[in-house]
Amino acid sequence: MGAEEEWRRPGPTPAQRRVDVWITVAFLVLGVLGLEVMLSMGGLGGLDGGGGGDRPVQYAAVVSAAVLLVFRRSHPLSVAAGASAHLLVLGSVVPLAVASLPMQVLYFFAIYSGVAWARERRAVPYVVLAIMAAMFLWVAWFLALASGVQAILGEEAPQSQGLIPPVAAAVMWVLLTNLVYFVGAIVLGQVAWRGAHRTAQVVAQADTIRAQSARLRDQAVVDERLRIARELHDVVAHHVSVMGVQAAAARRVLTTHPEAAAEALSAVERSSRDAVGQMRDLLGTLRSGEAEADGSPGAVAGDRLPQPGLGDLPVLVDQAGTPMCEVRHTLVESTPGLSAQVPGPVQLSVYRVVQEALANMRRHSTARHASVTVRVVAGAGGDDGGGTGRSSRDHEGQDKGGVVEVEVLDDGAPRVGTSGTGLGHVGMRERAHHLGGGVEVGPRAERGYRVRVWFPLEGVPRDRTGARGGSGSGAPAPVAPAPSGVTDEAAVR
Repeated sequence: MGAEEEWRRPGPTPAQRRVDVWITVAFLVLGVLGLEVMLSMGGLGGLDGGGGGDRPVQYAAVVSAAVLLVFRRSHPLSVAAGASAHLLVLGSVVPLAVASLPMQVLYFFAIYSGVAWARERRAVPYVVLAIMAAMFLWVAWFLALASGVQAILGEEAPQSQGLIPPVAAAVMWVLLTNLVYFVGAIVLGQVAWRGAHRTAQVVAQADTIRAQSARLRDQAVVDERLRIARELHDVVAHHVSVMGVQAAAARRVLTTHPEAAAEALSAVERSSRDAVGQMRDLLGTLRSGEAEADGSPGAVAGDRLPQPGLGDLPVLVDQAGTPMCEVRHTLVESTPGLSAQVPGPVQLSVYRVVQEALANMRRHSTARHASVTVRVVAGAGGDDGGGTGRSSRDHEGQDKGGVVEVEVLDDGAPRVGTSGTGLGHVGMRERAHHLGGGVEVGPRAERGYRVRVWFPLEGVPRDRTGARGGSGSGAPAPVAPAPSGVTDEAAVR
């Protein structure tokens, strides 16, 4: 009966209440018409069809039964119980009023509505049991006390032509008729309630899917904005800092060493062109994605240059070097040529991390020497070959399929009067976390600053739950925090 379900069927709407009023009017008209037909046929059960004294009571019975249907959806159990009592009581007092087909359909419809619209499902079994018990008691009274068998068979019992004696057949006929009548109404009501429950579940699931789709769409927009912000920050910050350093160097040696000043200005020119080119590539990526989404050919995509990767790091490091700061680049591979097999997203992330770290060094540090070391290790076990004494096991299980690590070190002290927003460090952590890696950022123990970021070699992005989709390597380790006592804000130079 649905007693274990938490769902409650909503109450009737104003439109449904109006429909119930029209249903009541229809049954009232049909009930009166059926009563008049029965009276015109000469009555039922020995009653005189022209008995005027019984007519007001008969009409009152029809009207009172029809009025119950007005409340069939607002008070369903009360209507079902009231209709059953009305049938059993008035069926004994004024049987002519309830014997017509419209009145029998009315009672059936009332019991059906009670089971179909009941909201307190725990009370439904008790009401159903009460109706069935009252039906059996009424049948027993009809057959035993009111000589119902004789009323059915007539004054003289007919000769039986079947396998069952006439008296037993008459009793079975009455029992089966009432059983089918009441049980049919209850079963159909339960089926209607189950159908409404399933419809409500489907509607709720559709609402949930729409809400989740909206959240995913909004999250995708936010993620894309963050990605664009990271790319613009890395491109602009790097090239602007290079231009600033080279322009300052040119200004200082402009009169004493014109050749050095010209070289510095050439570096400014190259850096500005590179910045414009990379920003054009980024905007081209966005525009081509928009064109493809619209179904038009992505003509802009063919004009774009490949995204920077590990092979572009020597040029980046060479541009970062100045007469006052030497920057070196080292690539360590566990297998020759392994760096060329690193996925594109990992290569781009490594490039952007180095770009941001070198930009921070130029802006916020007095470093004279810096080093960029990239280690590409296939599989777990053994020292990483970088001379740091750091085993691949230090990556907390993330390198079972290989790891790519980048480490940027310098020997400078924080430059007085400079400060940053910390967005560069946030971008590094976002890149690493997206690909299932980790970040360590902070001052070195002896002198200088250290940025260390690692990525799994397969470069599979994490899903919304934090698991790396399709890697089959189990749950990833969390992004490593900065060294103890060092936060992004405190480490910004």
